[in-house]
Amino acid sequence: MQVVAIDGPAGSGKSTVAKAVAQRLNLAYLDTGAMYRAVAFAALSGGLNLDDADAVLAVAQTLDLQLDQSSCVVNGVDATEAIRGTEVTQAVSVVAALPAVRAEMVQRQRQWAQDRNGGVMEGRDIGSVVFPDAALKIYLTASEEVRAQRRAAEAGGEDVAAVAADLGRRDEVDSQRKASPLVEAEGSVVVDTSAMTIDQVVDHVVGLLK
Repeated sequence: MQVVAIDGPAGSGKSTVAKAVAQRLNLAYLDTGAMYRAVAFAALSGGLNLDDADAVLAVAQTLDLQLDQSSCVVNGVDATEAIRGTEVTQAVSVVAALPAVRAEMVQRQRQWAQDRNGGVMEGRDIGSVVFPDAALKIYLTASEEVRAQRRAAEAGGEDVAAVAADLGRRDEVDSQRKASPLVEAEGSVVVDTSAMTIDQVVDHVVGLLK
């Protein structure tokens, strides 16, 4: 089973790079962050208190999730755009910090890879927790300024300073949570994408695997 693990903070280029690497290597692709967003979307849709860990876990365990590169269907509802919206973005760190929810998602992620004999998986704990023995572990990063500029552009020109503040909050939550914090996994290759084009990053990652 060949797994390429791509971890890193928001705005580092994980999704764009992971999709391109998967296409280049003819491997399946999974955005594990979208899985946590799907749980948050389902919990919010059900009017749940996100601090109720048992209730959120029940949502995660019963979640009917159909996820691919272009769409996300949660319990039969097309949530492709909603999981990227402000409400879910503000809630996902709370959901992702719940140890039992992470355990459920990690189990699903491992099963996904087994069913496909590997794949390119992006997230925050793929190389450190989900697949520590991955064929290749990449930790993508970029300067805070570059990451904020990228996210602001993706959001249609939002205020860069406001986006930077939100990224800082998410970085702190993700790196300090007790369950599977965002870290540079042992044996991972750190790639700073600040001054690199997408093609340069993809070429570098694929070259490391070969």
